[in-house]
Amino acid sequence: MAKKTTLASPSKTILASRRKFLRTAGVGGAAVAASTLSAPYVNAQAPIRWRLQTYSGAPLGAHVIKPQIDAFNAAANGEMEIELYYADQLVPTAELFRALQNGTLDAVQSDEATMASPVDISVFGGYFPFATRYSLDVTALFRYYGLQEIWEEAYNEVENVTWLSAGAWDPLHIFTVDKPIRSLADMQGLRVFGVPTAGRFLSKYGLIPVTVPWDDVEVAMQTGELDGVAWCGFTEAYEVGWADVCNYALTNSVTGAWFGSYFANTESWEKVPPHLQELYKITIDQSHYYRLGWYWGGEAKLRVEGEKMELTSIPPEEWATVVKDAEGFWDEVASSSERAGKVVDAFKQYAANMEKAGYPYR
Repeated sequence: MAKKTTLASPSKTILASRRKFLRTAGVGGAAVAASTLSAPYVNAQAPIRWRLQTYSGAPLGAHVIKPQIDAFNAAANGEMEIELYYADQLVPTAELFRALQNGTLDAVQSDEATMASPVDISVFGGYFPFATRYSLDVTALFRYYGLQEIWEEAYNEVENVTWLSAGAWDPLHIFTVDKPIRSLADMQGLRVFGVPTAGRFLSKYGLIPVTVPWDDVEVAMQTGELDGVAWCGFTEAYEVGWADVCNYALTNSVTGAWFGSYFANTESWEKVPPHLQELYKITIDQSHYYRLGWYWGGEAKLRVEGEKMELTSIPPEEWATVVKDAEGFWDEVASSSERAGKVVDAFKQYAANMEKAGYPYR
C-alpha cells in the first residue's frame, strides 16, 4: 500500500526554509570560526568565564542570541567562554539590572524597561510607540541621530554597568486568544503580557498589562489568565508557539522595532583583554545582522502566508487617533528629563527627515 504524503502547513514550510537559510548564511561566522580555529590549542591560563542571561526564553533565544554566543565561544579559542542562560533561569527578568550590577551576572541582553534599568532613558528601551516603522530605523537613530552618545552618557553615570550596543528586534502587534480586536473599544479589559512602555501607552485604551514569567505565557493564555500578548511580531508569535494558542492577530503595529541592548558588568568587562572585547563587540554586530534578516524575512511572509491566526484591523481613521495620542505621550516623556527630551527630539527629527525623503523611506 502506498504511503500517504502529508503536506506541511504554510507556516511550517516558511519557518523551515528560513531556519535552513540562517543555518547556512546568517550564522556563517560561527561555522567559519569553528573550522578556522579547529587546530589544537593550549591555553596556559584558565579561561575567563562569563554568565550571560537574556530576557528571552529558549525558543526565541535560539535566534536572538545563541548564534552570537556560539560564534564568540568558538572564536575565543579557549581563552574565554560565555555560559548562556535564558529568561528567569538565574534571576527574574525584572532583577536583571541589579544582578548585573552586583556581579551575579557578567552580561545581559535586554531592553531597559523590561530589566528595570535606573536611567532616565529606560522608557525608550523596548517599544516606544511609533518611534520606528522599520528595524533599520534603530540603527540609523543610534548611528546618525545621536542616540549612541546619549546611551553612553546615561550609563557612564551608573556604577558598575557598561552599555555596549543597541539593535533592532521585531515590530509590536497584539495577538489574542478568542477576543478579536476590530476597534479601540475591543481593547477594553483585555489582559495582555507585554513590555512596560507599550503597556503604559496602550492602557489608555483599556488594555491591562499583566506580568508573568516568559515561560508561563502560553499556559496563562490557555487557562484564561491572559487574553493575549502585546510583546512581539509575527515571527516570534509563530516561532515560540503563541500562534498555536492565539486565534487573532491585529495588523495595526504600535511600533516598527523593539530597542534591545547588550550590557556588561564593568568589573567583568575590564578583566577581558582588548582583543576579546573587540571579538565580543564584533559578534554583537553579527547578532544585530542576524536578527535583521530573521525578523524581516518572517514578518511579511507569516502575516501573508501563515495560516494559524485570523488577521483583524482597526480602521485607519480610528487608528489615526492612536497615532495622534502618541504625540502627547512623546511630549510627556520628553518633559521627564533633559536627556529624555534629547531622545524625543531625535525621534522627531528622524521622522521629519524620513517623510521629506519620501519613497522608499516613507
